[in-house]
Amino acid sequence: MGYERIDVKPVTKRIGAEIFGVDLTKPLGNQAYAEIREALMRHQVVFFRDQEIDHEAHLALGRAFGKLHRHSAVKGLDDYPEVVKIHADADSKYIAGDNWHSDLSCDPEPPMGSILYMHTMPEAGGDTLFASMYAAYEALSEPMKAFLDPLTAIHDANPVYKAIFPDVDKTYECNTHPIVRTHPETGRKLLFVNSSYTTRIPELPKAESDAVLAFLYAHVKDPNFHVRFRWRPHSVAFWDNRCTQHFAVWDYFPETRSGYRVTIAGDKPY
Repeated sequence: MGYERIDVKPVTKRIGAEIFGVDLTKPLGNQAYAEIREALMRHQVVFFRDQEIDHEAHLALGRAFGKLHRHSAVKGLDDYPEVVKIHADADSKYIAGDNWHSDLSCDPEPPMGSILYMHTMPEAGGDTLFASMYAAYEALSEPMKAFLDPLTAIHDANPVYKAIFPDVDKTYECNTHPIVRTHPETGRKLLFVNSSYTTRIPELPKAESDAVLAFLYAHVKDPNFHVRFRWRPHSVAFWDNRCTQHFAVWDYFPETRSGYRVTIAGDKPY
């Protein structure tokens, strides 16, 4: 596709592109919106530089692509409940996302996408890796695809958030989704399991389930499926949460890395 309002430069052939020629501090016109969405569907994650957006602009950008999704475990800002702060510094004991995951795959309708804006970055480090679950699925053998196609997996947030918030008396989301998901917009098949939330394949005995999941978790770490984004202050990443996983690298302690995320509501995987 040729783009009229934006300039799209792929970062790798399989996943990731940088977008230029758009100002995210202002409302998107219909043409720019359509072109960004098309680029997202094609490249799965898109990146913007030099976008000093405030919360209102951030929310408006998210709402241009759908209803916003409130995090089922982490509270948003008091004045902007759909905005989640992403922050790490010298006092942090853990960070958000330093393992491979798809955001809130534990929810009954996992998010369509997330838009992360980082205003403060360390001098070096703090990259985010993104993995294409299209590429991960397509790299499997035909017998493995046939084996996985009818199976489901349990996505359970309780082990994740009870470890982080042990004093909170709360039960978190736990839902079952297909291991092989069909993307509702592109129609492409993809792997939909991740090592953060996925705990069990109910159709298999535990030993077999553990072995299959261990294989899939190792498989998605293949760098042939990845793009690595090197943040700068006032950069934005917008990823399709349905067909990607990501990993935030914590290699900058004790420096500060800080920003905000909004999440766009999705649909039930099929």
